[in-house]
Amino acid sequence: MERKVRTAVIGCGMISKIYIKNLKNLFSIIDLVAVADLNRAAAEGKAAAYGVERVMTIDEVAADRDIELVINLTPAFVHYDIIRRMLEAGKHVWTEKTLTVTVEQGRELVALADEKGLYLGVAPDTVLGAGTQTARRALDTDMIGEVTSGVAVINRNQSLNAEVFTFLRGNGGSLPFDVGVYYIGTLISLLGPVECLHAFGAPARRHEPEFLFRNAEAEPWTIPGSNLVSASLKFVSGALVSVHFDGNTIGAEQHNITLFGTRGILKVGDPDKFNSPVSLIYAGQPECTLPFTHGYDGQNTVEATPFDFYGHRGVGVAEMAYAIRQGRPNRCSKEYGLHCLEILAGMEQSVLSGETVKIESRFDMKPLAPGYYSGFGSGRGDAEMSLVH
Repeated sequence: MERKVRTAVIGCGMISKIYIKNLKNLFSIIDLVAVADLNRAAAEGKAAAYGVERVMTIDEVAADRDIELVINLTPAFVHYDIIRRMLEAGKHVWTEKTLTVTVEQGRELVALADEKGLYLGVAPDTVLGAGTQTARRALDTDMIGEVTSGVAVINRNQSLNAEVFTFLRGNGGSLPFDVGVYYIGTLISLLGPVECLHAFGAPARRHEPEFLFRNAEAEPWTIPGSNLVSASLKFVSGALVSVHFDGNTIGAEQHNITLFGTRGILKVGDPDKFNSPVSLIYAGQPECTLPFTHGYDGQNTVEATPFDFYGHRGVGVAEMAYAIRQGRPNRCSKEYGLHCLEILAGMEQSVLSGETVKIESRFDMKPLAPGYYSGFGSGRGDAEMSLVH
């Protein structure tokens, strides 16, 4: 077994529950030793709930020489400051999506990590889950031939969500950045990098509070940036994919990623989940669901908690921890995160300029080894072996 990586979490909000729970119970490579939050009571609550030994300040995390890896679960608009500080302190960093809120800041952090020889990993890590990895396996084994085109669609009432999750009212809270990133991350993990794009869009509408009592004294707000984007992406492979992210509609979400190939059609489902079904269509044949070829299907959480569809969040952290020990590239790399960010920012740039935007960054993501599953014993199963290779 590899030596465990001593790890701390910064940011003890909603998403931290599933991260902390999984890091404590599902990944033998991680030694989660501390949590930190500007709201110390929030950090103390998480430490008590999940048996984390230390509650620290952010300053203490940066200064602790024994902590090798920091997991940043703060809102996107403070990512740059936290990540830069931890890299400068000599820590490897994993961050929730997006890398930052501007491409310029993202490039600066990538350069800093390179300069210091440190790992920087970026969500979404749902691309390492059973659903997306099964879809990748189908493509890599030529089940639908050459992918010629595709479509990706998600809708949500993002302004209404921002009443509960108030961080969505800031930069990075629009639907493309908050949710569309899962669709972009999945598309590029399957099809490789994007060469250029063209987009149309619309801003979020001014929102009057709707939840009775909860926001009785709240002032109306507008989420920054384009909350509705319709774009065409040209991939380096030649595939043309249409994406449609609408945060100005109702909350009855319609999830769709469909890839059209020269010999078949592949439906990928909801990329925000680890276990979204993958189905195959051939001419003249009924649609069939493919069995998962990989583990991390999101179903083996240690105890039931709200938002359990978050599933195996943290698998990207564990995969990066193995990469650190083995001296190899991690899959949800800084280059992957920067490419996601550049595509999202490129959409906004195209909306404002009316011009086609060239995407400069590139990345490579090796698939996980197939044939390892999550359904044995404690729920860890042998899926962790897929992260070792």
